[in-house]
Amino acid sequence: MDQAQPLLEVTGATVYFGADAAIEGVDFRMFPGEVHSLMGENGAGKSTLIKAITGVLHLDHGSLTLDGAPLRLHSPVDALHAGISTVYQEIELLPNVSVAENIFLGREPRRAGLIDAKEMRRRAHAVLADLGLTIDPASLLGSHSVAVQQLVAIARAISTEVRVLVLDEPTSSLDVDEVAELFRVIRELKQRGVAILFVSHFLDQVYEICDRVTVLRDGKFVGEYLTRELLRIDLVHKMLGHKETELKTRSRAPASGSGGDDPFLTARGLTTGKGIRDADVDVFEGRVLGVAGLLGSGRTELARAVTGVDHLHAGVIMIAGTDQAFTSPRRALTKGVAYSSENRRTEGIVAELSVLENIVLAVQADRGIWHRMKPARQRELAQSWVEALGIRPADLDRQAGTLSGGNQQKVLLARLLALAPRLLVLDEPTRGIDIGAKVEIQNLVSELADNGLSVIFISAELEEVLRVSDRVAVLRDGHIVDTLPAAEVTVDSVLALVARAGTDEGDE
Repeated sequence: MDQAQPLLEVTGATVYFGADAAIEGVDFRMFPGEVHSLMGENGAGKSTLIKAITGVLHLDHGSLTLDGAPLRLHSPVDALHAGISTVYQEIELLPNVSVAENIFLGREPRRAGLIDAKEMRRRAHAVLADLGLTIDPASLLGSHSVAVQQLVAIARAISTEVRVLVLDEPTSSLDVDEVAELFRVIRELKQRGVAILFVSHFLDQVYEICDRVTVLRDGKFVGEYLTRELLRIDLVHKMLGHKETELKTRSRAPASGSGGDDPFLTARGLTTGKGIRDADVDVFEGRVLGVAGLLGSGRTELARAVTGVDHLHAGVIMIAGTDQAFTSPRRALTKGVAYSSENRRTEGIVAELSVLENIVLAVQADRGIWHRMKPARQRELAQSWVEALGIRPADLDRQAGTLSGGNQQKVLLARLLALAPRLLVLDEPTRGIDIGAKVEIQNLVSELADNGLSVIFISAELEEVLRVSDRVAVLRDGHIVDTLPAAEVTVDSVLALVARAGTDEGDE
């Protein structure tokens, strides 16, 4: 499969953040008509290398070549001019304007000095049709699903005569059918000779779509491999540098899930204007309630309903048998109920603040402006959680936004745990993080439950839900169709339950 000459080649790439090397002496190459995956634990240097390839960061040492010619990138604009385009996990388009305007943003066709809207729509239609996409160019981008917006972002990249396309976690918010459509488009681009960097933490998808894998560990190059020649277990070992972290299995609760105790939180008839209807939930002390369901089933809406983020249209929430009115997340926090959003970027980490500031943020807010924590106490509190959760690097003054996804998630957990909650609601806590970090967070959830904390654990990965949970609530179209002991179900049986729910509900 090797070509005589790579399309894009990185040699000896080194990037420093202060005195620390984020990547050091890394080699990387991409061939035309191939899909290449960059793999490694969070903190391995993947994001840094991608930013160097796309002009966001400058190399302190090393070189880039494109078609054998030296390539010097001073900005993402330089990368675009060179034919290197990126589609980010968080779609960076404008939802309030049309599909056509997004595709040609900043490059609009003009006539007599004015934007030629008709010509722009015609060109957009041609670009979309060229990818086999039937999307109305005049339609508002925000009216489409995340999957369609991803495809529009790819269409925008293709319209610039892209040669190297970087797809950063493009499937993290897509369902099975949407992933299949994205993969169809990727295969079409391969046929055109585009070199594609596919960044994903889903091993199944990497093995389905990628031709080649490069592994980084601790900022250094481990190796480049043809995917078909690398066993999955070997890939994991190369990423971790040791045997895969042992995954602890929950010591299952009795079939009732309660061990004879009353629930800590009871919800009856929860109904919101955003996708939850007549939902009943029981969360027991020291137990993990998993929430399973397809994309759009109401998983996130349930989390927001029980934590005061979304207002209830009907239903009641009780804490230790006492009715509560959670009119806001702050009100829920006063009763020991803490929520971690699925969207770390906009509802979680404050990227510009330091690790220390992020961790103490909630505690300080709870104390109020007139009872500020002393700096020494702040550092003591933050340091204790950095050590307890294994946040890397262990630098309290480092900007939180520069950490890997897994370490950002740990910072968020530290912030919430510092409040000493009694119920922790985790919405997709392992999305977009590597295998090693997933194992650490799953094990942490089990340890927290073993120490008496109640947890609601939401994930699109059914295997993860079953592994972490004592009981599993199965959602379909905003309705909980059943809650079962995790030890008594399988991924297939949960999927079958979801599939049957559509017919069963009509008979209720």
